[in-house]
Amino acid sequence: MFARKINPKNINMDALGATVSLVCAIHCIVLPLIAAALPLVSVNIFFEYAMIGLAFLVGLGALLHGYRKHHRRPAPGLLFTIGMMLLIAKQIWQGQELILLLMALPLILCAHGLNYRLCRRAQIR
Repeated sequence: MFARKINPKNINMDALGATVSLVCAIHCIVLPLIAAALPLVSVNIFFEYAMIGLAFLVGLGALLHGYRKHHRRPAPGLLFTIGMMLLIAKQIWQGQELILLLMALPLILCAHGLNYRLCRRAQIR
């Protein structure tokens, strides 16, 4: 009945970052299965880079906010950086795509989880 207004300050950026990373991973796993049916390969390449860019921007925003406002710990940023480097490497070394993805995704998810826990711990004090 009444539309609830969403306050951008109430959005959990770590949850959003983890969701974007998962959507990217699902895309990377499912798309090769249907790639033979795609006549336009260039669309796929653009989408891959767009997903990586979106994951990077959302993740960076969440981690910077947590670092600056709550915990000042570099560990989440380090995990995230390594994970993103592996995602980019996945685009370069196509033959190793699955193994690089399987290494990148847990690092990115752990970075968001650790950032979330550190932010919560800092708010309790």
